[in-house]
Amino acid sequence: MDFQAGKLKHRRYSFILLFYLVFYGFLTAMFTLTMWVMLQTVSDHTPKYQDRLATPGLMIRPKTENLDVIVNVSDTESWDQHVQKLNKFLEPYNDSIQAQKNDVCRPGRYYEQPDNGVLNYPKRACQFNRTQLGDCSGIGDPTHYGYSTGQPCVFIKMNRVINFYAGANQSMNVTCVGKRDEDAENLGNFVMFPANGNIDLMYFPYYGKKFHVNYTQPLVAIKFLNVTPNVEVNVECRINAANIATDDERDKFAGRVAFKLRINKT
Repeated sequence: MDFQAGKLKHRRYSFILLFYLVFYGFLTAMFTLTMWVMLQTVSDHTPKYQDRLATPGLMIRPKTENLDVIVNVSDTESWDQHVQKLNKFLEPYNDSIQAQKNDVCRPGRYYEQPDNGVLNYPKRACQFNRTQLGDCSGIGDPTHYGYSTGQPCVFIKMNRVINFYAGANQSMNVTCVGKRDEDAENLGNFVMFPANGNIDLMYFPYYGKKFHVNYTQPLVAIKFLNVTPNVEVNVECRINAANIATDDERDKFAGRVAFKLRINKT
């Protein structure tokens, strides 16, 4: 009897083990199949959902922790970090690299490259040459983008949004102002490169990192000429484009960017 009872108990455990093996094997197979089906709907090049990126934001360079550009003119270390960041950031914009990798495009029109049923990869990009940044190009510049003389250059770039036709086929540009009356007074004069802060349509649309392998987004450089020294100035820059809203109070970076500028002199 004990032998029979032990045999039945062993058989019962075997059935339980078999049940769980089959059960979890079935769950694993279902999960694998579900993931495979889902992956068939995902593109390697274009995000399936990008509704949160409908409006591109603006950012500044040099990149700082709190969007504060602080320059102590007499202290080289205080601004050399900005210069090094800008050197690295602008390296892909060197005219020689742009001529090697990108196309000379016709201004004033989108550079569309449709697939037309056949994968058109990689997409070509339009040249944005460093020399277009004028006095802010840093090329042969003994003032180091103006940081050693208290006339610093700050660069504005628009974040990339895939398949976005910025400007809605109309011209667009970046403008900058002091946020408050006292900021406007202390900001002084500045010049922009390219002229008037223009951003050409030919740099759009952007097709994504895998498609647009050599894409370099257009920049606008602002050279501040006579900021009131030893005063913190709040600056706001906006993109003026027909299809980019800049008044959404829920998103402070939608089509705009605000930063603080301070030039310390002794």
